[in-house]
Amino acid sequence: MTGLALLVLATSASAAAKKGSDEQLAVDVRDAMERFQEKDSSFKATLGKLAGYAIFPEVAKGGFIVGGAGGRGEVYAGGTLIGYAKISQGTVGAQIGGQKFAEIILFRTKSALNRFKKNRLELSAQATANVADQGGAANAKYADGIAIIVLPTSGLMAEASIGGQKLTFTPVQK
Repeated sequence: MTGLALLVLATSASAAAKKGSDEQLAVDVRDAMERFQEKDSSFKATLGKLAGYAIFPEVAKGGFIVGGAGGRGEVYAGGTLIGYAKISQGTVGAQIGGQKFAEIILFRTKSALNRFKKNRLELSAQATANVADQGGAANAKYADGIAIIVLPTSGLMAEASIGGQKLTFTPVQK
């Protein structure tokens, strides 16, 4: 009986922690959306024309020869939250430093969004990313229905490395 009580207590605590972290993530996403909008007045209108997008309010990246990055975000389709995403990156090569940035992945087509939702999307670590600036969202360069926009927030990193980004999608639990 004690084991069952501990299991229930642990499960409840884990669910409460996740809910709290989801609530904080939602606040962080709203803040990041405001920062993107401040940088680019075309940002909000562009989102309305997409099949969906994944927004990561903070991606932390660092490296010295071997590097890595990671972050957590929310995924939207038709303006509705449909799930959560994690981004992780590994690189090797000439690199030094650390930085934080917000990142949004734009899905122009339903097929690109569906590849992402099926966890079949990996991006080159050095995939062309547009830096958030005026008109950047409207003029983003898409490859296979996907564009990336980043908004640096702190730090400095110099690199000439190779690697890849792994993205995972988890649908909203109803």
